[in-house]
Amino acid sequence: MLTSLSIRDVVLIETLDLEFGPGLGVLTGETGAGKSILLDALGLALGARADSALVRDGQAQASVSVSFDLPAGHPALALIEENGLAAEAGEPLVIRRLVKADGGSRGFVNDQSVSVGLLRELGALLVEIHGQHDDRGLLNPRGHRALLDLYGRIDVGPAARAWQRRRAAEEALAEASAARETAERDRDWLAHAADELARLDPTPGEEEMLAGLRASMQAGVRLGEELSAVEALVEGSEGGLSLLRQAARRLDRIAGEHELLAQTLAALDRAVIEASEAEDLLERAREAFAFDPARLEEAETRLFDIRALARKHRVEPEALPALKTQLAERLAAIDAGEERVAELEAEAQEAARDYDRAAAALGEARRAAAARLDAAVAAELAPLKLDMARFRTVVAEGEPGAAGRDRVEFEVSTNPGAPFGPLVRIASGGELSRFILALKVALAEESEARTMIFDEIDRGVGGAVASAIGERLHRLAGTAQLLVVTHSPQVAARGARHLLIEKSHDGLVTRTSVHALDAARRREEIARMLSGAQITEEARAQAERLLEAA
Repeated sequence: MLTSLSIRDVVLIETLDLEFGPGLGVLTGETGAGKSILLDALGLALGARADSALVRDGQAQASVSVSFDLPAGHPALALIEENGLAAEAGEPLVIRRLVKADGGSRGFVNDQSVSVGLLRELGALLVEIHGQHDDRGLLNPRGHRALLDLYGRIDVGPAARAWQRRRAAEEALAEASAARETAERDRDWLAHAADELARLDPTPGEEEMLAGLRASMQAGVRLGEELSAVEALVEGSEGGLSLLRQAARRLDRIAGEHELLAQTLAALDRAVIEASEAEDLLERAREAFAFDPARLEEAETRLFDIRALARKHRVEPEALPALKTQLAERLAAIDAGEERVAELEAEAQEAARDYDRAAAALGEARRAAAARLDAAVAAELAPLKLDMARFRTVVAEGEPGAAGRDRVEFEVSTNPGAPFGPLVRIASGGELSRFILALKVALAEESEARTMIFDEIDRGVGGAVASAIGERLHRLAGTAQLLVVTHSPQVAARGARHLLIEKSHDGLVTRTSVHALDAARRREEIARMLSGAQITEEARAQAERLLEAA
């Protein structure tokens, strides 16, 4: 519920502070008094386009502040909580808008700066504004389906979930089909590459092992040549070992002649023994470094094949075993692709059938709700002097989506035999106002916005029709807070509170002011509305009768 409105320096309003309560509040005043300024200021706070022309002459900025008391569970509370703007429990929601004279504006929710877009979102949840030229809400076909669902208390959840499953199944099928088509284009290359890798069959670490083996055998070639030269010096008839043995045999014949010769022989014997051990070690070393040239050629050939294949696939040699597995899996996936696509096609078809069933159930529920809504609106038309008019809710095939595949639009026919058409195109100004009121009365219990503003919805009507409008506004005010800008005394008399909008001029400055009327002043204002500038006693008596009847 809207509880207060504060305006500073907006057009002709210098300072204005208004308090509001539940039920029906009426705003009256002479033409040109500034009723539109009041609504413009409220719209500004709720995210309407900011215009520097709204700033009162000579002032740097204009400001509008509104406060709301919201019941638990109101959708606006969830929105402000999502944006980190929630107030303390029990505290009102306060929205403020500043407009500068040199352009630009700022918005605040609970004293925290917010975007104008968020103000508009909040405004749509907090207040409904209806008038002859309103192009939102009831006159916008894009919102008619949601209004019908709200009226019929229709749960779109099953259809929304079925739609998500259908979309997911279709996306999975499209992805698998695209992957299969891509793979099919690469089948020949994959088959060749996989066969090439399978024939080579590289193993993890094989390239490093072959490189080490090749280096070892190449080293053996160089060392073998050196060992042959050493063996020639140690072994053979002219080698060192043979010469040592010959020297030892000769010395052995004369070693007994002197102690020094015996010692020399002993040293030669030791040298022969050490040289013999060296000869054995040389033999073992030569055997260790010996290799089969064919084996070296074989190792080099495989090493070069592995490296060449790695370069071909632009990977490291170590990655070839994994690549071999990957290509084999891709080939297997191609073979299994048809089967997987077939499975996904079946799943997508089943999801589509589930969605069709859910959407069909939604359509049935909407058509049933549409019949009830049409009957409820029809019951309101005759008292509003629209007894020759007809209203219908069209539920037709539309684009499928999370909310089903129904297109919903409210249509009217204003005369017998006349074709049905959209509200905004078929009805005249006065008729449109009454159609809107009839719809709002029918939809009232299901409205999420509990504050409604009707801007001169009774324009162009009077007498019994004005009384019928007043009665319905009064009834509607039993379930929501209503503010009505009216020129009709029958409507004004129905209000629980009455605000008078007046314009004054002191010779220099023109101002607009708003006053809450007590019982006496209220009777005078309604009498003025009945008789014009010259208020008669008869008009006062009629005003009294209207107030008593309300």
